[in-house]
Amino acid sequence: MTTEHLLHDRPLDRHRALAIKVPEVTVYFWIIKVLTTGMGETASDFLAHAFGPVPAVGLGGVALVAALAVQFAVRRYIAWVYWTAIVMVSVFGTMAADVLHVGLGVPYAVSTPLFFTALVAVFALWYAVERTLSIHSIRTRRREAFYWAAVLATFALGTAAGDLTATAGLGYFGSAVLFAVAICVPALAHRAGVLSAVPAFWTAYVITRPLGASLADWMALPHSRGGLAFGLGPVTLAWTAAIVCFVGYLAVSRRDVQS
Repeated sequence: MTTEHLLHDRPLDRHRALAIKVPEVTVYFWIIKVLTTGMGETASDFLAHAFGPVPAVGLGGVALVAALAVQFAVRRYIAWVYWTAIVMVSVFGTMAADVLHVGLGVPYAVSTPLFFTALVAVFALWYAVERTLSIHSIRTRRREAFYWAAVLATFALGTAAGDLTATAGLGYFGSAVLFAVAICVPALAHRAGVLSAVPAFWTAYVITRPLGASLADWMALPHSRGGLAFGLGPVTLAWTAAIVCFVGYLAVSRRDVQS
C-alpha cells in the first residue's frame, strides 16, 4: 500500500465497498485521456453541424446518462465501460461549454472562471464529506458520484480554457503547445516533492482537456481558422479508432486494473 493510500483513504464500510472503479494511472491512461478529449471536441462539433445544436445536446445528454448508468451498475473497473463513459462526458462537456458561448453568448473569459469555480466547489464538497480526493479511494457509490461530477467539471473547464487561449491569439496549434508545456509542470513538481500526488493528478487531468481539444481542432478545422483542414468527421473517426485500439489492449491485458 502506497503513502497516498495511507494519507488519503479512510476505512470503508465493507457492506458498501466495491472494487476500485477507476483505472490505474499509467502511460496508457494519459494517452487515452488525451485522445478522448480531442475526439469529444470534434464529435461534438460534428454532431452540432449535422443535427443542429439542440438535437445534438439532447442526443449527447441521453448517451451520457446511459453510459454513466452502465458505469455505476458494474461493481468493478471494466475498461470499455469506463472509457465509454469518459468519451460521453467529453462530448457532453464540450457541448455544455459551447452552449454557454454560442447559444447564450457568454464569453470564454467568463465561462472559464465559472467552470473553474464549479470544479473547486465539487472538490471542496467531496473533500468535506470524504476527506480524500484520491482516485485510489473510489470504492463506494458516493465517492464514485463525486468522481464523475469532478470529471464532468474538468471537461467543461478544459473546453472553455482551450477555446479561450485559441481565440485570444494563440490559435489552436499555439494552444496545443502551451498546454503540452503546462502539463509537464505538475509532473515535475510532484517529482521534485513540491506537489503531492493527488493535486498533481487533478491538475494534469484538467490540462489534458484543452491539450487534446486544441490538437484535434488544429487537425480538423479549415486553413482559414488556422487548422490543417482534415475535417471534423475524419478526425473524429481516426481518434475514435485509436481509442478503441488502446482500450481493447487494456481490456485484454488488464494492465490498468488496480489491485
